[in-house]
Amino acid sequence: MESRLKSASLRWLSIPVGLIIIASCGGNDSTIRLSRSNDRQALVRRHIPSVNQPDRLSPFSVGNGEFAFTVDFTGLQTFPEFYETGIPLGTMAQWGWHSFPNPQNYTLDQTFEDHDTYGRPVPYAAKQHSPAGQWLRANPHRLHLGRVGFQILKTDGSPLKIEDYQDIHQEADIWEGIIKSHFKIDGRPVFVETACHPDLDQIAVRINSKLLQTERIGIRFDFPYPALAWGKNSNCWDCPEKHDSKILCQNSQSVTIERTLDSTRYCVTVQWNGAARFEQIERHSFLLTIAAKNQFEFTCSFSAKLPAKALPIAKEIFAAARSHWQNFWQTGGAIDLSESKDSRAVELERRIILSRYLTAIQSAGSLPPQETGLTCNSWYGKFHLEMHWWHAVHFALWEHPELLAKSLAWYEQILPRAQQTAALQGYEGARWPKMVADDGQESPSTIGVFLIWQQPHPIYYTELLYRSQPNKAILEKYQDLVFETAKFMASYAHWDSTTEHYVLGPPLIPAQEIYHPDSTWNPAFELSYWAFGLKTAQKWRERLGLERVAKWDQIIAHLSRLPVNDELYQNAAMAMNTFEDDRHRNDHPTLLGAFGMLPNDSVNLTIMTNTLAKVMQSWNWETTWGWDYLLIAMTAARVGKPELAIDALLMDVPKNTYLNNGHNYQSAELPIYLPGNGGLLTAVAMMAAGWDGAPDIPAPGFPKDGNWVVKFEGLNPLP
Repeated sequence: MESRLKSASLRWLSIPVGLIIIASCGGNDSTIRLSRSNDRQALVRRHIPSVNQPDRLSPFSVGNGEFAFTVDFTGLQTFPEFYETGIPLGTMAQWGWHSFPNPQNYTLDQTFEDHDTYGRPVPYAAKQHSPAGQWLRANPHRLHLGRVGFQILKTDGSPLKIEDYQDIHQEADIWEGIIKSHFKIDGRPVFVETACHPDLDQIAVRINSKLLQTERIGIRFDFPYPALAWGKNSNCWDCPEKHDSKILCQNSQSVTIERTLDSTRYCVTVQWNGAARFEQIERHSFLLTIAAKNQFEFTCSFSAKLPAKALPIAKEIFAAARSHWQNFWQTGGAIDLSESKDSRAVELERRIILSRYLTAIQSAGSLPPQETGLTCNSWYGKFHLEMHWWHAVHFALWEHPELLAKSLAWYEQILPRAQQTAALQGYEGARWPKMVADDGQESPSTIGVFLIWQQPHPIYYTELLYRSQPNKAILEKYQDLVFETAKFMASYAHWDSTTEHYVLGPPLIPAQEIYHPDSTWNPAFELSYWAFGLKTAQKWRERLGLERVAKWDQIIAHLSRLPVNDELYQNAAMAMNTFEDDRHRNDHPTLLGAFGMLPNDSVNLTIMTNTLAKVMQSWNWETTWGWDYLLIAMTAARVGKPELAIDALLMDVPKNTYLNNGHNYQSAELPIYLPGNGGLLTAVAMMAAGWDGAPDIPAPGFPKDGNWVVKFEGLNPLP
């Protein structure tokens, strides 16, 4: 990943291993001690996941933020059908997008409908269910680039079935970035190692077995066409006439296959260093039959264009992976809970370690990640910008701000489109979309186009980058993102002459997506975020030596107060019976985010504490999502309820499940959910390192009951 950053105009340095602050949470005692470099290796290695049998919900992945390759227990993608009902085995890259032909010439304006905005008609792309809306939602979509799996034959020439594999053992050695797989065939052992190059979309595979001599082991390469499907199984394997796979060039040690899917083209290059025979066996299937002695290595590279230079060999990729991952773990933040007495500490530490790995390979790319990262599709592979906060904010808190910065270049790229959207609707500045692909075009939706809580996100991200490296270069680089975002926020706020306050909406759908856009205004979380965004934008102007914008100050001073009823904060101004009517206590409890995810100097601490208790007592947890428990934990920490913060982090509800491989499980349709992983890292970093205005004690968000010992370093506080 690091070499991909060399062209960036700004660079960050990770903090090396050094001091660990140890919070002895039996009182207010604290000490500072030195840590040895091997402490981190022990921390990571005690949470290396493994399987001893095929597990539909525990495939392992290698990747680098731009590319990921997910494998089954064989170390390759040998039994994809078995995993389809769990977590699919995907091969995905940030550049891998495709669109179906558009003979009807559908355009976004065909999905517009006007919504009254204080007497002014404002167009929104809300005709989701129209023909144009359906086509635009599904296009572009992310591609499964190809399947790489074993073809192992029995002595009678028939292919091995899953039940024929014996003595299975597989480890995802995240310390080295190598998946290590072992199994036996007819009593003979096979060892497989799988790695991904840290800077290229290329895997390396090493196979050790005497069984190689029998020519019964081959490697299959199979390529699908995309299917018009929302969810995780979005490939068409039985429509060969719709795409093309052809050998572009070949010699005794390598081959390049060109893939053509309508207007999308990409290349797959396979290299090997032993005796083998490569042939095309079906229209979209190829077989590399191995005739080596005891060891065989090959690499497989995926690229948008024909590689312009020689690709690394397997040995180089394994070495690069080891170096990269050991450097990753030895730099940045770390939290060690091993001396804690609370029985939940082991599980929390496991979730932290595996989430760090998963977000580094799935969420640290040049584009914001989709909920399911680079493993499989959800929402056609598009990403949701309101979720970007939950995916990526933690990178800055864990002293890897460069991994957050990588995706901000994409915001700069689509800034003109965001400005066009704002202008079309009669607003100033830039209005950021919600559900998008790499092209940045909004996807039609009855919900997404009315969300606004993604609007202040770029201000938050850039503020974190500035806090990581407070210099003028950061301010100058990102000032357009900050100021254009703030211009829209100020333009969107409406002056209510009756109450003499600025209001948000209607039309608006809050982060708690249960309200109708035309009857919703002043949701608590969005009001708090508007204040934070505009205040921060004014700080940026002052840092750059610019005058404050008078209108922004006017809005800050006269923004509507958070809605309150009976000494409890409410979801929104039109939901003043939030805690009397069960219908309001569904989906995300984002009213807590007004003082948790965000700082807010106007929040009443007593009222927020009461609201937190009421949420815990009465919310419908079956309707919540993986990041909601982390949101609650952050609020609990800010109001001085660290025991409740821990309870929220480890709440025993289905969508707070973290699988053997570390993924946050939501449902059969959404088996992995990376906002849960990223949000966990944000919450625990805040609980350990604190937040602006936190009590001046070690690990202020962890309990002081004597059961928690929190050793940490390289963490930054939350704003």
